[in-house]
Amino acid sequence: MPNSLANPVIADQHDWSPYDGENTTDDKMLLPIDMRFNDGHRLSIMVYSTLMLISAIGNLTVLTILIKRRMRGSSRIEIMLTHLAIADLMVTFLMMPLEIGWAVTVSWKGGDLMCRVMAFFRTFGLYLSSFILVCISIDRYYAVLRPLSLSENRGKIMVAVAWIFSCACSTPQAIIFHVENHPNITWYQQCVTYNFFANEIHEIYYSVFGMLMMYALPLVVVIFSYSSIYFEIFRRTRISNTDRFRRSSVEILSRAKRRTLRMSFTIVLVFVVCWTPFYVMSIWYWVDRETAIKLDQRIQKCLFLFACTNSCMNPIVYGVYNIRKKIDRNNMVKSNYSIRYYSQDYTNSSLYGQNSKKMIRDRDSSRTICIR
Repeated sequence: MPNSLANPVIADQHDWSPYDGENTTDDKMLLPIDMRFNDGHRLSIMVYSTLMLISAIGNLTVLTILIKRRMRGSSRIEIMLTHLAIADLMVTFLMMPLEIGWAVTVSWKGGDLMCRVMAFFRTFGLYLSSFILVCISIDRYYAVLRPLSLSENRGKIMVAVAWIFSCACSTPQAIIFHVENHPNITWYQQCVTYNFFANEIHEIYYSVFGMLMMYALPLVVVIFSYSSIYFEIFRRTRISNTDRFRRSSVEILSRAKRRTLRMSFTIVLVFVVCWTPFYVMSIWYWVDRETAIKLDQRIQKCLFLFACTNSCMNPIVYGVYNIRKKIDRNNMVKSNYSIRYYSQDYTNSSLYGQNSKKMIRDRDSSRTICIR
């Protein structure tokens, strides 16, 4: 039976421990620790429940705000953020509850069809979240480097492609996963990949495919896109200040450079920090399985749980970014208002001063005339 990290795409946490006893149908016998409710399952329940709460609050809040904005007309980036929130909510309300229920029962109780449905949705939201992140980075790339080639339909097409690719990448899960009875403990059923792959190398190929599609390729695209954006903005800021318009453009680009750099760095950092430990462990398993399987199963579970926190972090990252953007905009408006008010007040004061001097001169003239 494959270990829990045999397939990092599915992160199967419900494996069959070796059992050398005779075939039995006695459900009261003492099962191996990995086949009974243990501390690892308890940890999964607590962590998934916490992640569900945080992710639900954050993503529902972001989704509500974006839907309200969409009624007034929304930009491409807001449409993509809407789909990102939907992807994270799919992880929150489809994958996480299934994982909690599975941790409670330990063995699989849902039948073969539900096993395949669960396996599909277990990765669909994760794929969609990664692909929408790629869409956002590509959209920002075109917005800065090739603004004239942008169109309103480009964003919708990219989002549609992200959904199609997510479905295509998740479909093998529904084919590979199935319900199997334990070869010795015949009453014990589990939703597993057992007996599907012809040999171990095929399983590794599928695992590598999942890592490339969900992690490596999206990471390469995101890093390339935001690096290109940064260098393009940096290049523009070095343009000679030949006139007032160019100086104003440089100032705007400087603010955009700082904001884009902060956002891109945060996006890449969160994505890398959340998923890298899990895939490092997965690569270790592929290279040296005998050593990797000796690692405490709770650590293996924690790595996948930590990767799932990416769904909680996305609304926080974009929320903080948009809050800062709004604060900067409000400060700019207040600054412009203060400048206009000061300028108007100064002008009125000058006019008042000139009129006062004229009135004094007229008054003095009148006095002189009267004295005469």
